Amino acid sequence: MREARLILDDGSRFDGFSFGYEDETMGEVVFNTAMTGYPESLTDPSYAGQILVLTYPLIGNYGVPDTTLDSNQLPLFIESDRIHVKALVTANYSEAYSHWNAKESLDAWLKREKIPAITGIDTRRLTKILRERGVMMGRICLCQATSKSLEQIDYGAINWVKCVSCQNVTHYNKEKGKRVVLVDCGVKANIIRCLMRRNVEVIRVPWDYDFNLLDFDGLFLSNGPGDPEHCKVTVEHIRRFLKSDKVRPCMGICLGNQLLALAAGAKTYKLKYGHRSHNQPVRRVGATQCFITSQNHGFAVDDTTLPADWEPLFQNMNDGSNEGIRHKTHPWFSAQFHPEACSGPTDTEWMFDEFVNMI
Repeated sequence: MREARLILDDGSRFDGFSFGYEDETMGEVVFNTAMTGYPESLTDPSYAGQILVLTYPLIGNYGVPDTTLDSNQLPLFIESDRIHVKALVTANYSEAYSHWNAKESLDAWLKREKIPAITGIDTRRLTKILRERGVMMGRICLCQATSKSLEQIDYGAINWVKCVSCQNVTHYNKEKGKRVVLVDCGVKANIIRCLMRRNVEVIRVPWDYDFNLLDFDGLFLSNGPGDPEHCKVTVEHIRRFLKSDKVRPCMGICLGNQLLALAAGAKTYKLKYGHRSHNQPVRRVGATQCFITSQNHGFAVDDTTLPADWEPLFQNMNDGSNEGIRHKTHPWFSAQFHPEACSGPTDTEWMFDEFVNMI
């Protein structure tokens, strides 16, 4: 294995070995504490522009599943049609893999998708730095090679939603039942699967598409990467929906929670190191009911800025940050976490039932 190095913006350096595609790259360095689900995480559009650090010490041991698409042009086992991370960082990469649906090794998949990776890194020390100092830009360099001149990237200045959203309107379950407009800000495939299983027609539209021109029964706002403030066009479309005389249900997930809050008149802010894991504890506000949730976001809604007719729906039990909002009288609500949770846990998938039953 070729020697490689991860260098953070604060000068911290981590030496390891390259696997996957041999190349140099840079991006915002973030960490995920999930024990499983690296194929789903790598293909989650919410990681666009980021170098993903996996804290679980052994990665690659169950390989990679079939990455082909089904008849609906949705991937069979992963979350989108390609890998979205800029690079992958692990403590130990397992060259040997074994799983009932594994089709290839993680190394082979990364090579095919031209995604660099580095292993042999002290991910505990790296994670402690990111927790104490906050997420920051980083660069992966190949040792014993002429270093490439990489264009400096300001992660926060880029509209990553525009980079990952679909380009055209797509219909799923056409003429099957009630019509749900899904605003694709970087949607995970399992969100579409969860809606389709509930026998609704899904109309997937680009992030900046004016869905108010369509005939539909419910609105769904998807997850996505980056700063919600870059989605001003989307927010304006949602605001027009909220002000419409025809009141229809609306549900948002992750970035969708932030966009709904902005459209309502609230504000958002960037978390120090975000929530990226499968084990975030969330409490329903006003009750003792708690859930274990899957999350992947770097921004949050500021509860104190919610208008009088809106209220927090869920709260993070670790840091008290907002995990969802709802309107006090209209059927509009959202979750900062992922109820579709692929891969797991599925404790909150009932939220899709609640949304569809409102239509």
